Amino acid sequence: MQTPTLQHRLAALTLLVLAALTSPASAQTSQPGLAEPVNAVDAAANAHEFPRYLLQNGRGRAVMVNDFRERFQLVSFGFTGCPDVCPTTMLEMQQVMAALGDRAKQVQPIFITVDPERDTGAVLDAYTANFDSRILGLTGSLQLVRWAADNFKVQFEKVREPGAAPNIYTMDHTAGMFLLGPDGQRITKFMYATPVKDMVATINQWLDVNEKLPKK
Repeated sequence: MQTPTLQHRLAALTLLVLAALTSPASAQTSQPGLAEPVNAVDAAANAHEFPRYLLQNGRGRAVMVNDFRERFQLVSFGFTGCPDVCPTTMLEMQQVMAALGDRAKQVQPIFITVDPERDTGAVLDAYTANFDSRILGLTGSLQLVRWAADNFKVQFEKVREPGAAPNIYTMDHTAGMFLLGPDGQRITKFMYATPVKDMVATINQWLDVNEKLPKK
């Protein structure tokens, strides 16, 4: 359960973004590529959504959402054997981090496998390192991966052709990236193939607002 202090900060963050995006000054100075007000509406709608996960990194260390307190999280689900969607998403995640520059320190990119049977910690570390060393790959038991996916409302299932060997399969899963706030609130979901510049603009907006909030 979140403490009142964290809940108040989340409420303040959402209200500030709503005010900034709906004010006349904001309307007059809006630029192409900046997030539409729907992102603030999404945040308000998701104000009580705090997706949780308890998984492991490549060294077997337990990792949970609260480990990144005070940082935003950019989370994606997929698997290393994915032929196109996941590599594209990982490349976009790398491009987002690069475009954020020094501000990338305030964002933790995360890739959660939906194929823990094959995606060990070592496999994930090698995979994410191909895109950006800052991307954290997480795995765990099928039960814990399923629990994390359910928290994010992500669906996945194993797909095997009739007659195929047990180890010959692919994974069908929900694509896209999720942005979590500094206290773990789900802010919005970036649909698959959202332009990188739009994601960066949205993240920068939230970073701007978060910097204006009073710190503990």
